[in-house]
Amino acid sequence: MSEAEIGLSRQIDATFSSSQPHRKPKVNACNVLLVEDNTDDELLTQRGLRKSGFDFGVVVARDGAAALETITCMATLPQLVLLDLKLPKIDGSEVLRRLRETERTLRLCVVVFTSSGEPRDIERCYGLGCNSYVIKPVAYEDYIATVQRICDYWLMLNVSPLASELPQ
Repeated sequence: MSEAEIGLSRQIDATFSSSQPHRKPKVNACNVLLVEDNTDDELLTQRGLRKSGFDFGVVVARDGAAALETITCMATLPQLVLLDLKLPKIDGSEVLRRLRETERTLRLCVVVFTSSGEPRDIERCYGLGCNSYVIKPVAYEDYIATVQRICDYWLMLNVSPLASELPQ
């Protein structure tokens, strides 16, 4: 197994499933790429994803370089990228810039999900082509509810330009 494959396998966190009887359908093997270096925020985000009622395939990249490598190795792109800004190796805004440079990832849905409310960060991310910019709430219940709302909109209501690539 190559070093890149080993790195990718370490980034794959889990495909979540539950015994809840009224789950929303699983649409893709990897619905969400979560790019997050803070383990507490990662766990909270994953908890919100599970509580949203979807059967998610989630891949976690813990730095910007791993995010770009993971996307490059994916046969099918995720429906949604939840991207933190303050990341090691390559920061989130540079990840976003690189995603918007290539035809394959140009229309990928990227939600910047960060603790930064700095106007310059918001302006920069929209200028680079993020689909949405969401500031992480501090309170637990608000954080979980925000993740659920993001999922409801981006994975159920929104029609992605990549939808034709998803398995039927």
